[in-house]
Amino acid sequence: MELKASAPILFGITFYIRPSKILANMSTRKAAVIDMGTNTFHLLLVELNESEFKTIYKEKIPVKLGQGGINQDRISPDALKRAHHTLRHFKNLIEGEEINQIFAFATSAVRNAKNGSEFVQKVKDSLGITIKVISGEEEAQLIYEGIKLSGSLNGQTELMMDIGGGSVEFIIGNSIEAFWKQSFEIGGQRLLELFHHHDPILKVEIERLHSYLEDKLSPLLEAIANYKPSRLVGASGTFDTLTDIYYESMLQCKLTGQHVFELPSSEFRRIYQMLIHKNKEERLQIPGMIPMRVDMIVVASTLIDFILKHLPMESITCSHYALKEGAIAMLLKETETI
Repeated sequence: MELKASAPILFGITFYIRPSKILANMSTRKAAVIDMGTNTFHLLLVELNESEFKTIYKEKIPVKLGQGGINQDRISPDALKRAHHTLRHFKNLIEGEEINQIFAFATSAVRNAKNGSEFVQKVKDSLGITIKVISGEEEAQLIYEGIKLSGSLNGQTELMMDIGGGSVEFIIGNSIEAFWKQSFEIGGQRLLELFHHHDPILKVEIERLHSYLEDKLSPLLEAIANYKPSRLVGASGTFDTLTDIYYESMLQCKLTGQHVFELPSSEFRRIYQMLIHKNKEERLQIPGMIPMRVDMIVVASTLIDFILKHLPMESITCSHYALKEGAIAMLLKETETI
């Protein structure tokens, strides 16, 4: 039997795997995922084995790529420096694990920036990392794949949401397929700069934010009326922090390996009221709060509150898996073809 280098394709990127690696182990290989979000850069190093994956290492760094320029559609010089420093660090870790397969992708901040393509080219020239700038539709699909991989979905029709720094993705579907999906450029960093001008946030700023969402999310509200989802699933980021705060208040710890959590809507409302009535220093003192979320969590939680007003639920299902795990899910599908 002749063995050739496998070249799985994911959203237009071909990942080349050395034939020697395939010969060494037919069912196992390593891969790296770099998720360059508007607020946070994530690195996930994994070992893929047939239909499963094992995390070798993961790290997240608050690069804040969108800070100081996102609403002007530019990446600021300081943000570019932070991005390059972080990607160099990630590359060293990837090389240390002798990983040859890398899926590096960028989202809202880069795809909308006038200097986004310049940033992508400079990273390729200086670090040898090829970045795929994914569309909002591709981002929504990967988030859906990640949520599905977590085991959060069942046979019911569900509304899924992921609040990023630059964009917010909504998907309506079940464990079999996504019926509807759309990305909206109304992420946490954008909302923060547009509406959160006082700390604590003013009531009038919340009202303006709700009016803004009513306008911008009209396609989503139509889709909710059409598909009538019966559950709300939130992915990663803000939802991770909200469940951390909830578990801390219950004096409980999240179990290692647990990827799905339930947040009662009554507890969300309690936490939300606490967030909007505290300033940054006070929010930092909330058990379960992490510094990288302390700024955006107010407007992000206001967005969740807006959704719950249009889709009342007794609880929110929170998936720890999202975009980067969606990329892993797609790579696992390719593993089956090797």
